[in-house]
Amino acid sequence: MRKVPLVVGTVVLALALGACSQERSTPSGTAKAQTGEDMVFVEGGTFVNGKSNYGDTDIAVADFYIGAYQVTQQQWMEVMGSNPSGFPGEDLPVEMVSWYDVVTYCNERSLKEGLEPYYTIDEKTKDPDNRNEYDSLKWTVTINEGANGYRLPTEVEWEYAASGGQKSKGYSFSGSDVATEVSWFWENAGDKPLSGDWNWPAIENNKNKTHPVGSKKANELGIYDMSGNVREWCWDWFESEENPGGVWRVVKGGGWMGDVINNEIAYRGKFDPSGFGPDQGFRVSRDA
Repeated sequence: MRKVPLVVGTVVLALALGACSQERSTPSGTAKAQTGEDMVFVEGGTFVNGKSNYGDTDIAVADFYIGAYQVTQQQWMEVMGSNPSGFPGEDLPVEMVSWYDVVTYCNERSLKEGLEPYYTIDEKTKDPDNRNEYDSLKWTVTINEGANGYRLPTEVEWEYAASGGQKSKGYSFSGSDVATEVSWFWENAGDKPLSGDWNWPAIENNKNKTHPVGSKKANELGIYDMSGNVREWCWDWFESEENPGGVWRVVKGGGWMGDVINNEIAYRGKFDPSGFGPDQGFRVSRDA
């Protein structure tokens, strides 16, 4: 049995108590998500969306591909052979996966599809840049430059794609200024709509959960769920003036249990690399 990391463990276990199996209908787009033919080409350039963290900069993003959907449990099981998720369902996003789990998935999926793995994963050598006191793994993970395999998006790539790239209409959330049109979060992810201030007992009693990928409206690039459903791992260390990096990995997009502000394109989340929870998933990218 997996051991839940200290500190995040108490929260994860409490949240997992609300997990339950539900009957779910298949949304339009899910069949496409299950085939693996779900990568969207993102034309590069500078940020158009002024509500992004990079909207007033000259940072340029190169062309790349990103998953139209969050990685589903079916896709995960086809590659990894087992399902760690707390909310079982083939068309639901995989969750309860750590940053180390998902970079491993990227490499394994690349091999399965005849691609060159994007990462070199050294489980025996501690990463000297990793300063997270709760991370007992601290694997050294490096990039194989020029590899064509699957990888995690960088934070900048994620935000660029979520904001609509060159087709951006300047939304606060990925695809809309109305959160409920494009995202599952604490107010709408359960049996009935909730209102008021964020409240965990209300979320738990409301049986909030993940939802089938592609159930909400896509953004300007045809990408789904970049706001809400599950939070998404990015490649980067979480950098800020107060934190120079090496403690947390970046997570973006918010999830089914989070407040609406977490779903905003510009919101920067962070999580222990070895941490995992019922609202923690990912999507894959590839170089163009």
